[in-house]
Amino acid sequence: MNINAFFQNLSHNDANFVMLAAGFDVNDMAQKLGDGCFLFLGINFFWGLYCVILSWRRANQLRFRSHQDQEEFLNELLPRLKSGAFDEANELCEAKSLRALPRLVLTVIANRRIGYDGLREQVGELIQRDLMGPLEQKMNWVATTIKSGPLLGLFGTVLSMIAAFGRIGTGEKVAPHMIAKDISLALFCTAMGLATAIPFSYLLANLNIKSKELLEGVSSGMTHVLGTFRPSKNKAPTNAR
Repeated sequence: MNINAFFQNLSHNDANFVMLAAGFDVNDMAQKLGDGCFLFLGINFFWGLYCVILSWRRANQLRFRSHQDQEEFLNELLPRLKSGAFDEANELCEAKSLRALPRLVLTVIANRRIGYDGLREQVGELIQRDLMGPLEQKMNWVATTIKSGPLLGLFGTVLSMIAAFGRIGTGEKVAPHMIAKDISLALFCTAMGLATAIPFSYLLANLNIKSKELLEGVSSGMTHVLGTFRPSKNKAPTNAR
């Protein structure tokens, strides 16, 4: 009877020891992961900011400053294309080669022998692949930053709360103000995530507007340019009476 009581008591103590050790490991791991979320939030913020800056610069670099500037460029370019003065058109486009529309015109002039249908197909591929593709890729990363910020903040808050309440569960005497401090720090992690998502949402909306204006401007300009390479339709002869 005494032997049975001894083994039962021993097993109960071992179980308590394992539970305390496991609890300590879990709480310690939760605390470290919660602290690490601040690092991940910082990386997420600066990566999103980097993508915003690149997208902003690219959109401003590729489009004309205003619709009037693009109209002035087209008014100088189209008469040269219609008259076949391709060398002069090349010089005009090379002077503004930072813009997307002059770049595409240079490609059209260089490949003008493939005909109107081939040029139209080639221009469509270039606009989607080389013009809008890289821009949309960076904007997708900005959208990912917006989604990841609150999730990382919430994850850090939950982990920090686990660690804070885990200290109480161990039976350790903890001053109430220390627990309040830990909980306040945990909630600050969520606030950081929201502080990332809210301003980046407005920045992404502005980038979407710039991207749409760029696409519309380039599409409109290339419609006029490709129109100069469209084969003229012969008029039908009038029937003699």
